[in-house]
Parts: sequence; structure tokens; C-alpha cells
Amino acid sequence: METSTTLNLMEQWHVFAIGKGFSILIIGYLLARFARNGVGRFKVANLTPHSMILLKRLVFYGILILTFISVMKELGFDLSVVLGAAGIFSVAIGFASQTSASNLISGLFLMMERPFSVGDIIRVESTTGEVISIDLLSVKLRTFDNLFVRIPNESMIKTQVTTLTRFPIRRADLQIGIAYKEDIQRVKEILNNVATKNTLCLDEPAPLFILLGFGSSSVDIQLSVWAKKENFLALKNSMYQEIKKTFDEQNIEIPFPHISLYSGEATKPIPVSINEITK
Repeated sequence: METSTTLNLMEQWHVFAIGKGFSILIIGYLLARFARNGVGRFKVANLTPHSMILLKRLVFYGILILTFISVMKELGFDLSVVLGAAGIFSVAIGFASQTSASNLISGLFLMMERPFSVGDIIRVESTTGEVISIDLLSVKLRTFDNLFVRIPNESMIKTQVTTLTRFPIRRADLQIGIAYKEDIQRVKEILNNVATKNTLCLDEPAPLFILLGFGSSSVDIQLSVWAKKENFLALKNSMYQEIKKTFDEQNIEIPFPHISLYSGEATKPIPVSINEITK
């Protein structure tokens, strides 16, 4: 009789523990969602929208992990054994995924340093594209020809990264060659006039005319003009078109590499004489 009563009590206790654990799981999940949404309502200084998303995920999954540990405890599991097994598993995973750990640490450095943000145009070695995601393990880009590129965070830390849209304006350097016979001062005035008429070209900073040097076939010059970052490519394209059109109208020659051949008198045969040797 006592044994039967004890078994019934144990069964009731197990049912109660399972019910309590299930309740804790539901409450923990709701609390995690509430905390995640609550974090999103606060405006943290110097925190980008993408960093806020990562912070919300960290809070959400952190609370879920604590909830899972509490449920395991209520169900009677020995947490020391569970944590010990988790520790051994973590060490094994750590040895097997050193690259992932390096990317994770590099991702934290990128989030703190913030050399670029989602939506920026960056250049990493020979790859240029728009940043569409900054995650803990990698940075994802979309190139101008609509390709998806994933770059590990470790590579981003070790490689030179150029942010093309960091500042509100950019300078376009237009390199042009003119014939040696052309008047450089006249060409300078024509180029400044082309820049003034272009509505995408900023008045300040003013256009800059630079004489680069003397090439094999041309005098090499550079016209540097400024534009808003969103108008950079449009300005560069329109300026080259207007320069070519204006040069044609003003008879300014744009030379191309060529070779001059001169026809002259052929070399005369070398005179040769043979003298007989007498004994």
C-alpha cells in the first residue's frame, strides 16, 4: 500500500515538474520576445540599425538559453553533468572551428570600429559592391553586376577596405591626352567651361586642372571635379561625353599612339675587293 502511494506521489511529482518546466519555457519565450522588442525601442548612441538587429538577437537567444537551463533543472537533470558535457563539446568544437572563432572575433571588432555600414559601397581588393549585411561571421556584398559575394570577417580585418561612400562628396579624376601642338591654357579654359555647365559638378570644391606629364604621343592632363556621392558615376560619364563633344567642336586633337615610318635611300652595297696573293 505504501509502495503504491509512493509511486503515485512520484508520478504526480513528475507530472508537476513537467508542467512547471513547460510553463517556464513558455514564460521564458514570451520574456525573450518582450526583451527583444524592448531593446528595439531604445535608441542607443552610435549604434547602427544593423548592430541593433544583432543586439536584439543576442538578447533573445541569451534569455532562451537561460530558460532552457532552468527547465533542465526543474526536470531533475544534474546541471554540473550537463555543463561539463557542454564544456567538453565546446572545446572539441573550438578545435574544429578555429576559423569560425576568428571570424566571430573579427566580426565583433568590425561592429565596434564600424568602418562601413549597410548600404555603403566598399572595395575589398578587386571586389566592389554594396554592403547588404554585416554578420558575426561574414560581410555580404552585392556587386554592380548583381552578384552575391560573401567575405569572411577575418579577411576584412587583414585586408585593406576602401569605403567609397563614407563621405557625402567624391572627386572624379578625368585623365585626358591632347596633342603637343595644342595650347594648354586654351584647353584648360575649355575644360573649366565644360565643368561649369555640368549641373552635377559642384562649384565648391572648385575643379582642379593638373598637368600630369609628357607622354609618348600626347600631353597628359587631369581634370578633377567633385560631385555628390550618389551622382559620382553619372558625373564622370557625362563629363567625358561633353569633353569629347567640345574638343571636336573646338578642333582640339586627342592623339592616339602611332608609329612614323620614313622612306629613304637604301644602303649602298659595301665594296669588296680581292687581291691575289703572289708567292
